[in-house]
Amino acid sequence: MGPHTRLGWLMLGMLALGGGLAGCTDPAATSEGGAAWAGGAMTVFRATPESFATPAPNLEGARLKAFLDGDAEFEQKFVTPPAPVNPGLGPLFNRSSCNTCHTKDGRTAPHESLLLRVSLGQDSAGHPVPVPGFGLQVQNRAVYGTPPEARVVVTYEEIEGAFENGERYTLRRPIYQLEDPHAPIPPGLLVSPRMARPVFGLGLLEAIPEETLKALVRQQAAEGAVSGRINYVWDREAQQFSVGRFGWKANEPTVREQTAEAYRNDMGITSPLITRETSLDTHGHDGRDDDPEIDDETLDLVTFYMQTLGVPAARGVGTPAVERGRALFEQIGCNRCHASPLRTGTLLGVDEASEQTIYPYTDLLVHDLGEGPADHRPDYGASGSEWRTPPLWGLGLTRLVNQHTFFLHDGRARNLKEAILWHGGEAEAAKERFRALSREDIEALLTFLESL
Repeated sequence: MGPHTRLGWLMLGMLALGGGLAGCTDPAATSEGGAAWAGGAMTVFRATPESFATPAPNLEGARLKAFLDGDAEFEQKFVTPPAPVNPGLGPLFNRSSCNTCHTKDGRTAPHESLLLRVSLGQDSAGHPVPVPGFGLQVQNRAVYGTPPEARVVVTYEEIEGAFENGERYTLRRPIYQLEDPHAPIPPGLLVSPRMARPVFGLGLLEAIPEETLKALVRQQAAEGAVSGRINYVWDREAQQFSVGRFGWKANEPTVREQTAEAYRNDMGITSPLITRETSLDTHGHDGRDDDPEIDDETLDLVTFYMQTLGVPAARGVGTPAVERGRALFEQIGCNRCHASPLRTGTLLGVDEASEQTIYPYTDLLVHDLGEGPADHRPDYGASGSEWRTPPLWGLGLTRLVNQHTFFLHDGRARNLKEAILWHGGEAEAAKERFRALSREDIEALLTFLESL
């Protein structure tokens, strides 16, 4: 669906709300059932297949037009140069557009978007060390005349288990192999799979003050159950270490930098922020004098688009079934990492995301989840077993929007129950309390998660 269709969705949504968002800067603080307003004034009250792809209702005028222009750029497919429109693809790449991985701005299934990050340890600043001939990401596609870096093959090992109530379950552990590599694979190669994440609500997460995150670190340290940490990463534009907020290991500081990285690493498209081609040798350079291949305006529009996508409202807030599940969520300790509510500060250039009370169910900190989901590939301050707490907002709409329920960084979990069962490390106690629940309580907890 294109941007004009999405403008129609916005108009229909405003009619349904009777214009009720006009002048409302913090509905979560004033409305009954405040938790329903997951994104504050950026909340979208429409549970449809387009719930992740709708502009924030508080966008108006020229800013709504900028959103729609960014939407159009997000959907553009790049092609092999030279070409009159959207040249620059590759020569090495994983996908040809942003939308191909983030279908309807959500999480595409693993077989459609899974990629492998690779490295050979870390340098003195904590950044992963690129692999000769492969860089920091395996590109499994290439333009005509250029061999792909490798073919990624995934197999699964099954792990049997049981709840204390007697219900059996089977988890699947993925095993990754690189076949037909274009260059020798060096010893000590570190591999970490990645599955595309939803891109709505990013402006709100970017607007959470660093001091709020530090307060969460102190609170968790005082309580002693979990011990999240901020992953400080190198910020290209600020030329300093800043709070990592985005990516599975919180290894990107801003939406703009995350966007530029995705253009370069996933599509082979250079930008004014990252001007170098994908790989570190001639195999990864197209030999053309056309870098950067997108300009600042395009990068800014796509960044603004993702910063101002609306957040789907939570559903069923206040109903007995959802509230029972919410109580269990807190009782077993999930809320210690999946924190809500949070308050945003000021995000320069994005007033819509500023000064909002939101319910993302994340602390944006990295936590040790144990050996089970570990990738053994450190990234800045995040160890090989640490992961950023993913936001849970919109979780229950995944099947409706993206037609699947694969979760975690590599999609190994086929449903929410399996996703919880893969938790270990700091979350081991909470996972074990989940395993000890009755069948009825498990269903209540899942009902709450599906309401988000």
